[in-house]
Amino acid sequence: METVSADLTKQLRDLPHRPGVYLFRDRFHRVIYVGKARDLHRRVNQYFHPSRRFGADLKTRALLQSIAELETHVVRSEPESILLEGRLIKEYRPRYNVSFRDDKRFLMVRVDLDEPFPKFQLTRAKKEDKARYFGPFAHAGALRQTLSLMRKKFGLRSCRPEIPAERDYRHCLDHVIQNCSAPCIGKITRAGYADRVRQACEFLEGHTIEMRESLKEQMKKAAGRQDFEKAASLRNLLEDLKKTTRPARKFFRSLPSTVVPEKELEALRDVLRLASVPARIECFDISNISDTHSVASMVVFRNGRPSKPAYRRYRIQGVIGQDDVGCMAEVIRRRCRRLKAEGVEPPDLLVVDGGKGQLGAAVRELKEAGWAEVPAIGLAKQNEEIFRPGRPDPIALPQEHPAVRLLQRVRDEAHRVANGYHQLLMKQRMEKSELDEVPGVSAVRKRALLREFGSVERVAQASEGELAKVEGVGAKTAKEIADYFRNSSRQEG
Repeated sequence: METVSADLTKQLRDLPHRPGVYLFRDRFHRVIYVGKARDLHRRVNQYFHPSRRFGADLKTRALLQSIAELETHVVRSEPESILLEGRLIKEYRPRYNVSFRDDKRFLMVRVDLDEPFPKFQLTRAKKEDKARYFGPFAHAGALRQTLSLMRKKFGLRSCRPEIPAERDYRHCLDHVIQNCSAPCIGKITRAGYADRVRQACEFLEGHTIEMRESLKEQMKKAAGRQDFEKAASLRNLLEDLKKTTRPARKFFRSLPSTVVPEKELEALRDVLRLASVPARIECFDISNISDTHSVASMVVFRNGRPSKPAYRRYRIQGVIGQDDVGCMAEVIRRRCRRLKAEGVEPPDLLVVDGGKGQLGAAVRELKEAGWAEVPAIGLAKQNEEIFRPGRPDPIALPQEHPAVRLLQRVRDEAHRVANGYHQLLMKQRMEKSELDEVPGVSAVRKRALLREFGSVERVAQASEGELAKVEGVGAKTAKEIADYFRNSSRQEG
């Protein structure tokens, strides 16, 4: 790159002294290099310093000569920059990057809440299943230590069988050293174990104040005894806990500084051969929670930018099982009815997340509503192919094409909203317990009871006197709780 353009020079001058990730693009808007930095201003400007440009090796000089555009993403910490750098390199596969070109990924924690006795496992790949995932985590060692600590704290099993039995108990020492609640021999019921899993999920979400205070107290006591080795071990464990349970940030495509939405809209109009630029785009995505619960999202982009007040979320009502096509038909039908009832015109372009099946369902509902002329397309995730009604072959464009970049942002935003709603309902589902049915037990009292006894089973087995000692419960409520479990048809074990 012999000279630096005026726009790029200003961009370099205005870069913040903060951690982040930077992308270099060539004149065809293709990403050719992705890098991370503790200090974006200092690191990126180094590339364009004369001494660097003239003293660089052939590969670096070729990179510098190819740079036409710069895109940056500011993050909160260096670990976050590592995570985002890896994600973007895997997404764009830049020609000048060497790191992250293999399939190595950061560790995540997976738990399938539909299993009889769920277990927490480490994984590097997030699948499209019904399991819940935490992460990714940049500090693998810290994650392993924290997971071990969490299993001990909540008595969670680490054995492999889906339903552990007595034969598994004979080959396991975790119960003997009090690291497991031993569901394999009936030491804890399925409901009681589920409560522990719920608490562990909250722990991984960052609810660790009690654990941190306990470790700090143990560390002070060890130092007071001059057991400095133990104190150092506890200090390291505390640091691992902080690194692992720090609130995770999820990265989605944001609006890059080099992108001009107006040009992207024009490119999309030309690709789809629309009569005019699609000023209002509506995109729909389906997210399955289980065989009986599904949700959907609808996001709106006006003039190429998100219009969040117009977003909508849907609970699927008339579809049983995991039927994405049926779910898409229902949500489009409901959207059309709402627009007609409010006297609002349909969107300039309707986008569905999916292929021919979902698109066909959307087109049928548009026709039924009398809006057969509304342009509709489907965007398939695997190769970002664009499906059109009545066309057997999809449109396949380069990842860097302006129209594809716009559609990706629209689709990713719909996916983000659907996943957020999915997670909200999952959290509500996890927090629900039999205590919700007990008269006089509020949400505050429920948390206090579970904090004191650890599970619904132990609450049910507690005496009135033990229940009354719990903060905020009292004798009257304690009697109601005891009477409820005494008179219910609830079966133990």
